[in-house]
Amino acid sequence: MNFELTADAVAFQDAAHRVSAEVLKANAKRYDETGDFCRESLDALGELGFWGMNLPDAYGGFDPGSIAMSLAVEEVAYHCAATCSSLTAHFLATDSVLLGGTERQKQELLPLCASGEKLGAFALTEPGAGSNPAEMRTKAVRREGGWHLTGTKHYITNGAYADFLVVYAKTDESQGHKGISAFLVDRHTPGIQFSSPEKTLGLRGSHIYEISFDCQLSEATLLGEEGQGFATAMAVLDRGRVEVAAMSVGIARAAYDDSLAWAQERVVAGKPLCRHQGIQWMLAEMHTQLAAAKLVTYQAAAARDSGGRFSLESAVAKLFASEAAAKITDSAVQVHGGYGYICDLPIERYYRDARITRIFEGTSEIQKIIIGRAITA
Repeated sequence: MNFELTADAVAFQDAAHRVSAEVLKANAKRYDETGDFCRESLDALGELGFWGMNLPDAYGGFDPGSIAMSLAVEEVAYHCAATCSSLTAHFLATDSVLLGGTERQKQELLPLCASGEKLGAFALTEPGAGSNPAEMRTKAVRREGGWHLTGTKHYITNGAYADFLVVYAKTDESQGHKGISAFLVDRHTPGIQFSSPEKTLGLRGSHIYEISFDCQLSEATLLGEEGQGFATAMAVLDRGRVEVAAMSVGIARAAYDDSLAWAQERVVAGKPLCRHQGIQWMLAEMHTQLAAAKLVTYQAAAARDSGGRFSLESAVAKLFASEAAAKITDSAVQVHGGYGYICDLPIERYYRDARITRIFEGTSEIQKIIIGRAITA
């Protein structure tokens, strides 16, 4: 398979590298230490149009192709995984509009999202319905010419900072997952309550919230057609899993690069650490895992651009890349020894940031279910 990029895609990747290296890297440590939301870094990406790199030109997007987009996501994660998490959460919201919205909704909202004017959040997960969203309890009932939305969502990235939320709710409980619809909800709608940001192991600059709803919505807030929400969410997650794979690759690459440089510079027993066979073998395994993670990610990105279904490819990429990131960041701590365990170096941050990639947008166990069903069908 040929992963050669066009000149435009190479320029796009270079731009992602420059803004990430110049702006995101400088903020990453501060976000992690203070827990401040990654607003400055997100805005820097928005000013260059990177909020719209998942959207077609017709809606103000950059549209570089999924492989180039994956490389850009990788660059962002390489320099600041927290910013990458908030950026890709925005993509989940805008993908929901792109795949499930009416033409009017797309034309009115997506150009503002692409330009960095409106930030989105994807509100699917609930306290009792994480891995199986069909069991959600949030519901919307027709009332007074619109909808009355009630329920609670949990672990919603961008939550209180988003300008709008795509909220998935049951509109016909008798129809199971076919009775789920999606709604475009303005953050300032009366009856919405946001928790304080959750304290997290990693990605501390990317805030997640519990959100409660007891609000009246207009008819126009229904995203697309009633009953199409579950299909939209599943299609969005297929796309998002490619982005999680790319994010995993970015974190893993940062950990590997730092480990290789450390092993070349650090002298132990009279010779560089990298000359000790035990360390060479660790670096060799890290290199191999990273190379394989890149390939399955780019393969999934190519499948995403093919126009056909790519659920299997995205699940494989998400599973393998996130598990590889866990192994590589753990090895990075080991290569650095005690220095890897203290906060002076970013190694322990990579380790913490990588952990969530095996959980969000479908745990590793869910990916195995998707893969198993696909290959045995």
